[in-house]
Amino acid sequence: MISFVWSPGERLPAGTGGSENFTVGHVRELNRRGIEARVVTIGVGTADGREEFDDIPFHSVPSLDAVGCLDDTLVFVSEAPPTTTVHPAYQILHVPPPLRQHAHASVVAGTRDRTLIATSRYAAALWADFLDVGLDTIHVVYPFAEPEFATRPRAERTDEVTRVLYAGRLTPEKGIYTLLAALHTDLFDPGSVSVTVTSAGADKPQGAIIERLLRSHPEIDLVPARRTPADMASLLVEHDVVVMPSNAQYWHETFGILSIEAQHAGCRVVASRDGGLPETDCGALVLVEPDDAEALAQGILAARRLGPVLRHERRDAGRDFTVADSVTTLLAVLEGVTGPTPSEVIRALEELVALPSADEPHTRPPVESPAIRAETVRPALPVRAVRSP
Repeated sequence: MISFVWSPGERLPAGTGGSENFTVGHVRELNRRGIEARVVTIGVGTADGREEFDDIPFHSVPSLDAVGCLDDTLVFVSEAPPTTTVHPAYQILHVPPPLRQHAHASVVAGTRDRTLIATSRYAAALWADFLDVGLDTIHVVYPFAEPEFATRPRAERTDEVTRVLYAGRLTPEKGIYTLLAALHTDLFDPGSVSVTVTSAGADKPQGAIIERLLRSHPEIDLVPARRTPADMASLLVEHDVVVMPSNAQYWHETFGILSIEAQHAGCRVVASRDGGLPETDCGALVLVEPDDAEALAQGILAARRLGPVLRHERRDAGRDFTVADSVTTLLAVLEGVTGPTPSEVIRALEELVALPSADEPHTRPPVESPAIRAETVRPALPVRAVRSP
């Protein structure tokens, strides 16, 4: 059994971010292959989000200690709570390292006994530096787009309006304020662009405030967040451009699963040139400077000039970042011979330092070779008389 351990005390919400989609998609694909997999939640009972995932097995445990008793292959998701486990465990690093120093020690403690998995090359390098471990000790398993995104038909349209969608969480780090500022530039002709924003993340305090702001904006159409891949695919194919203006001041997107979902659905994506977003290129990615409203507006106009993604371009995009490839890579990590964990490296170094010092060097007397000794003791040859003629 492969158990994906969700953050302690939290339910698994549908349709709110890449970590959730990554986890649920892996469980779904593993089960398709006949490999037992499930989501494990901690301390929330059966009110853990399972009602939103009728095809995903859930298992609830009362405490973190109970997780350590599971005879499963444990893959911890996002948070890294320190606990002992029956078998060597894995940690997926979905988010950037914490900013605040007080969180540093707990994150290091929670990851030191686990095999580490990042969601991009960028994220692997970021975490290797933060944890002070070798980059080659962190595996990369890329996220994916579910099959629905590449197969959902797009409607033919004849108008000249470019339909723009922001479907990230309503949080500052996802760049929602950069988008609002971009809409106040003078670059867009009246009626040339329409903007839709979903309410993903509005269940959190920050998101609720931002949602109220968006409802009062005359140029934004606020729609409910989509909770399933099929519903999200239906929303994406109604739009031409998806914007991902992720903040780069204090947050670095480790990958950006929405980018590949959108490109599979035939959208162009305008994203910040930061974090793991450049690694999401399926052929329809436009990168702009982060935290720059003017650059974001110019990026939307550039995507508009490029025009619709052609059918063969969408088909090619759909071959990148598939769930089958992602799960195959994950299984290779789980089944492979793993290197030492950070704690094992530290223990080995501590044992090495604790070894007694070598004896002081001393000089040995020179040893003569047998040839020299033989030359020294060889007897002199007799002198023979020489007769004169």
